[in-house]
Order: sequence, then C-alpha cells, then structure tokens
Amino acid sequence: MRISRTVTPLLFGTALTLAAGFSAPAQAEDLNIGFIAPMTGGFAQVGKDMVDGFQLYLDEVKSDFAGAKVTLIVEDDQAKPDMGVTKAKKLVLSDKVQMFVGGVLASTGYALAPVSTAEKTVYIPSIPAADDLTQREASKYPYLIRTGWASSQPHHALGAWACDQGYKKVVIVAADYAFGYEAAGGFQKAFEDCGGKIIQKIWPTLGNKDFGPYIPTIKADADAVFSLMVGPMAAQFPKQLRAAGFKKAILGGGTSYDEFALPFMADDVVGDFSALQYSAALETPANEAFVKKYRAKYGKVPSYFSESNYSTAKMIHEIYKKTGGKWPGPEQFIKMMSALKIDTPRGPVSFDDMRNPVQNIYIKKVEKKKLFGYENAELWNTVIKTYPNVSQFWTYGKEKFLAQPVYSREFPPCKFCD
Repeated sequence: MRISRTVTPLLFGTALTLAAGFSAPAQAEDLNIGFIAPMTGGFAQVGKDMVDGFQLYLDEVKSDFAGAKVTLIVEDDQAKPDMGVTKAKKLVLSDKVQMFVGGVLASTGYALAPVSTAEKTVYIPSIPAADDLTQREASKYPYLIRTGWASSQPHHALGAWACDQGYKKVVIVAADYAFGYEAAGGFQKAFEDCGGKIIQKIWPTLGNKDFGPYIPTIKADADAVFSLMVGPMAAQFPKQLRAAGFKKAILGGGTSYDEFALPFMADDVVGDFSALQYSAALETPANEAFVKKYRAKYGKVPSYFSESNYSTAKMIHEIYKKTGGKWPGPEQFIKMMSALKIDTPRGPVSFDDMRNPVQNIYIKKVEKKKLFGYENAELWNTVIKTYPNVSQFWTYGKEKFLAQPVYSREFPPCKFCD
C-alpha cells in the first residue's frame, strides 16, 4: 500500500492509493472511491475491518477494474454523523470521487444520503442499515444503492424462527438509537405475528458498557432475551447477563455476536443465537477461501463489516467489467448495479426495486470448535438454518409493509407490556 500524495497516515483523513505504485495524474479511466469509516474512537476496530475488507479485494485485482485504476480515499468520521457529512462533501468537492462508500451507524447513513442527492454522487451504504434509506424515503435518494442490509431484514427471520422454537415471551434489550429500534421492531413484528409476545422493552444508551442498572429489571417470566448491541457493548452484555445468573436463551441481533465481537467473548456465549446475512463459519468454498485469505493477511477472522465491504468492491468491479473500465455516470451506474446478480462470500445477492439486497439470512448458534483446518478450537457462528432470498419486506409484500410506519421506539407498540 502506498500513499497517493503527501498526507498523514491512515488514521487522519488519509488518501490512500491501493495500487502497486504511486498514482500518476488522474486519467479519464481512473476511478476514485471515497470511503468513510471510523478510524479513531470507540468504533475504530469496526472501521479497520471495513477498510481491510475493501482493501483485500483491491489487492486481489491489483486495484484494476477492467483497466480502470482504482484509488481509495479513506476519511475518518469517528462514527459521528455530522463529521461524516463534512468528510463526504470534501470527498465529492475536493477529491472529485465518482462515489463514496461506508459509514457505520444508521444515523450516519441518514446524514450521508442527502449529500449524495445534493451532489448527484453515488453513495453506497455498505454498513448503515437504516430501513428507510431503501424504504419510505428511497425516492429522496436516487443515487443511493445499499450493498449491506436493512436493519429489520434479518430480524424478521429471527422472530419467525423464535416462534418455531417454542418461545412465547421475550424481553427486548436494545441500544437506544435508530438501528436498535428498527432491528428490535423487525423481531417484534414477526414474533408477535406468529403468536409470540414481547413483554418488556429496555433501551440502554448507545455505547453503554455497564448493564448493572438494566439486568435486574428483566422480567423473570421471559423465555428469552432479544439483544441488539453494537461496538463495545456486544461483548459486555452477555458476559454481565450470564454473571447475574440468567440461564435462559439469548437471541442476538445481527451485530450482537458478529465476528467483530466473538474474539472478545468467553465460552459463556456458547449456545447463544443470532441472525445475519453473513457468518464466517458458512461452509461454502467461496466463504472458506475468503476467510483463509482474510485471516492470512490480517491475522483475524473476517467480520460482517469485512465481508460487506469486500463484496461491495467486487460488485463495483462487476459493473466496470460490463462498461469496459469506463465510468458510466451516476444514473447508469445505479441502474446497472440494481440489475446485478452476484455470488459473494455470504452467498447469492441481488437487489429489489428499492435498491436493497435480497439475500440469504442465516440463523446462527455460537459453538466452540475447529473449522477450516485451523489447529485450535475457537468460537464460531455455526449456521443452523438458512432463510433463502430474504427481502427487506419479509413475507408481508412491499405495499403492505410500506403502509406501516418505520420501526421505532413506539412502533410496534408494546401491547403485552405491563
């Protein structure tokens, strides 16, 4: 990796050239991609996973997309939406990128999308899962296409699966912000639609690491807890919950047991469940190869943050193969990307007509085992059920789903709460 011009290292607004040598002056066929991620602060490791995933794919193809030389310009937003907006404008107006990718928090996605519209520049939220980016507000953002997931998407499946397992009463404990509301809302809607009851909702502050004030309030008659934790919260919640003597099932939202968090967890999470569109333990040739390449380069198992950005780079490359290495313009790029059907480490991915992925959702169980020929037994998210080709609208149908409000603290209402 070489720096494309005289700038500081990666952590502070770095412009990085991921090509084999220093960049020549920009040519008509060059592709400049802005990348917004938290490289400092509490979400810095998440940001590193994001950049590493994208970087790995660029390394594989020597930063050459069908003849177009790719330069990735990485900007640190510290997981702060207002800073993300500043960095996005800098990327578009000063660095002249054709597109920008990334952000982490749902709130960052909501902040960055209007920049895309105002500047007529492609925005690919590879991580921000805010539902309405590709639902009720999608028409406001014609230059946006999501390559990750909608917040509620995997949690509809988890709610239905929870019913199938015989759970009747569940307490929700979820981070107190948009992503937490939308993920929990998706679980609640599907779970209650198949006969379950949400009997309590608890909203710890985003970034909270001390769950002592919350755990004693969990209702004793619950069959299970649905947890949605992000960043450093993920490792702490199950540890403290189990230490308090809770022995019932924990059903984790997508980020609660992601491979980002697993290395920081102890064996007390073995047997816990979660749902997401990716598991590093997915036993397919494509994923095994990806895991081995990623781990050999970076010394760790890839997280969903890694895979999502690796696959995003792959998707962009596929468009460039179709255009012969030429930038097709933002409107045509979105049109071509929307029609894409592609195999990725997570499995097959296509897009619905609102520019959100249609993809497999995996129900996962934490197990300690040896996998892919590695010598030691480790914690892995074993796939125990696959829901194929899941859309953001679950089984409700687009029109019916969009007629209801976006999931929030108030919707669905907690009608079984005392």
